[in-house]
Amino acid sequence: QVQLVESGGGLVQTGGSLRLSCAASGRTFSSYAMGWFRQAPGKEREFVAAVSRSGRNQNYADSVKDRFTISRDNAKNTVYLQMNSLKPEDTAVYYCAADSKGRLGVLDYDYWGQGTQVTVSS
Repeated sequence: QVQLVESGGGLVQTGGSLRLSCAASGRTFSSYAMGWFRQAPGKEREFVAAVSRSGRNQNYADSVKDRFTISRDNAKNTVYLQMNSLKPEDTAVYYCAADSKGRLGVLDYDYWGQGTQVTVSS
């Protein structure tokens, strides 16, 4: 069982930056692939970025490629999402999730956080 708690969301202007963090409980954090997902009002949840167990491999949605960077610190049981050049269409609730199978880029992860709101004003 893994418990995930996101932080770092907020209100930012177009072109600004935010850094999301996700702290995980438990001793087996490094055995999970980790991902960030988002859901905007009236839309389905979508994949944003994922990182492999070791942190060496990442996968990004086309819409965030070259703007967002996912990373992890296994010593701190934490995964990060650095978001730069934010756009109003990035406004959503952002969720952190963990996958015991180590997959990148899928939606059916095993464990999910409660989410943190990111709002980008125009």
